[in-house]
Amino acid sequence: MSVGTTLSRIAEIETALVPPAPTTGGAEASAGSRFARVLGGTSTVGGASEAGMRAVQFARGEVGQAEQPPGSNDSPRIAQYREAVAGAGVGPWCADFVSWAARQAGAPLGDNGEGFQSVSAIWEWAQANGRAVPASSGPPQPGDLILWGGEHVGIVEAVLPDGSIRTIEGNSSDRVSQRTYGPDGGGATGYVRLG
Repeated sequence: MSVGTTLSRIAEIETALVPPAPTTGGAEASAGSRFARVLGGTSTVGGASEAGMRAVQFARGEVGQAEQPPGSNDSPRIAQYREAVAGAGVGPWCADFVSWAARQAGAPLGDNGEGFQSVSAIWEWAQANGRAVPASSGPPQPGDLILWGGEHVGIVEAVLPDGSIRTIEGNSSDRVSQRTYGPDGGGATGYVRLG
């Protein structure tokens, strides 16, 4: 394969998996940084599971979905997220959202694909199934679930060249939002590998 063909393929992968995202400081500057993001060790493609990347794609399509009315923990779309969790009722829905994204990606959470409404239940299941990665072990992979204690969970959308972690989170300010954190993931306590 020629260098030109390889670079074209990298551009295709990047376009498919990593559309431009909002920045919180300077713009991601060069083709070189995009190349590193695609091929590097903490890149968008390197090490990321196929199921994790599919979950990211589904989650991206939900950015902006909001509670109706605000503060209600509900909307017709949020009700669809709850359908990915056996017995889920109206309430905080960050775990419902990641359960939904994982199910859509073909990697449902739970021993029987039942999903979880509790962040701590996601972590317990991940520990029992060898999918739990303490945050102290190093940076996440795109497509990992990112947990903050037993309180909140999102999906790692990308790990940027400077080590910053971009996420997609449900029930964040009453909607599905993209956020960017420093290399510590905003105090993340662990990650869960999909697939």
